[in-house]
Amino acid sequence: MSDAIVTLDHVTFGYDRRVILSDISMAFPRGKVIAIMGGSGCGKTTLLRLIGGVLTPSKGRISFDGTPVDARDRESLYALRRRMGMLFQFGALFTDLTVFDNVAFPLSEHTTLPPPMIRDLVLMKLNAVGLRGAAQLKPADLSGGMARRVALARAIALDPDLIMYDEPFAGLDPISLGVAANLIRRLNDATGATSLVVSHDVKECFLISDYVYVISGGRIVGHGTPAEVQASDDPEVRQFIRGEPDGPVRFHYPARGYGEDLGLRA
Repeated sequence: MSDAIVTLDHVTFGYDRRVILSDISMAFPRGKVIAIMGGSGCGKTTLLRLIGGVLTPSKGRISFDGTPVDARDRESLYALRRRMGMLFQFGALFTDLTVFDNVAFPLSEHTTLPPPMIRDLVLMKLNAVGLRGAAQLKPADLSGGMARRVALARAIALDPDLIMYDEPFAGLDPISLGVAANLIRRLNDATGATSLVVSHDVKECFLISDYVYVISGGRIVGHGTPAEVQASDDPEVRQFIRGEPDGPVRFHYPARGYGEDLGLRA
């Protein structure tokens, strides 16, 4: 897509002989919320690490706003990362810092703004996630949902062009989950950023996303608008969105015959 901020062109990645992602091509348009969905271990988080330059693809090319993501070019990579925000799966807050200092950290590290301006920006970000009153609390004083919102405030501190969310709904109660989902959509629309939401929460992702990719076995098995994915007749897509225990995705990891492992002869 000509308006895509991130493109993946025939990307393959694996560890030794185990292929995690196989010949993946994607394009993420600006200003949209895109959900990347699939079962555990299908390569969703690996995809975010590749985009952030933490991992290097075995084959293919990844570009951010027209610039190749190359882990070997540290100066270029760090410049690109300043335009990315990351919400880690369980927040990854600094436990010894206050809420305020957690959100201020990227501003202090990556800008030369004076302290009064950093203070104002931090309070603005915390207010956006409803936690300005919790500025002086420590992470240990927060609920899981509150900690996730603080992590979101930190992820948007530098006003990134791309925000990546790694399982933002994991471990949240229904109320906190709904709050987090609404925040992702509202912040995306307010800032004009592009949001990549990695999740296996079908209902919430379909509610807030403009486009959905479904990954299974390291490949894309379905993509389209939420309505198009829901109407898909692909067996793997149907099994995932319906949560069916039986289907193309097997319960057992590939293995030799059970009798062979037990040393039994036929």
